[in-house]
Amino acid sequence: MINERIAGLPGWRGEELSRIRAIITVAAPDIVEEWKWNIPVWSCSGILCTGETYKKAVKLTFAKGALLPDPSGLFNSSLDGNVRRAIDFQEGAQVEEKALTTLIKEAIALNKSSPARKTKSSA
Repeated sequence: MINERIAGLPGWRGEELSRIRAIITVAAPDIVEEWKWNIPVWSCSGILCTGETYKKAVKLTFAKGALLPDPSGLFNSSLDGNVRRAIDFQEGAQVEEKALTTLIKEAIALNKSSPARKTKSSA
């Protein structure tokens, strides 16, 4: 479904979503790609981020973005929320691959350290 979505997007948005997807999957080879809520979802010990497309942006929303360090200042959208944060990629914008990779790894570490994700047998 993600491949179909990327192929069906006109213009630059399909290319951008494909580029972002590649960065995510290289940063976290054990990541799970899913199709939920009619959008791509990437998970590892819980949801990491979603990839939404709009007329003027490809949005990567991190489920626990407000809890993540962002020294590179990638987050530029949904900044007022208590939990989520997003990155809006505009046409022609350069994806900061190293910073995005670091953010993905931080999101995975946060998910894996979350007490809500531990099972009874691991307690």
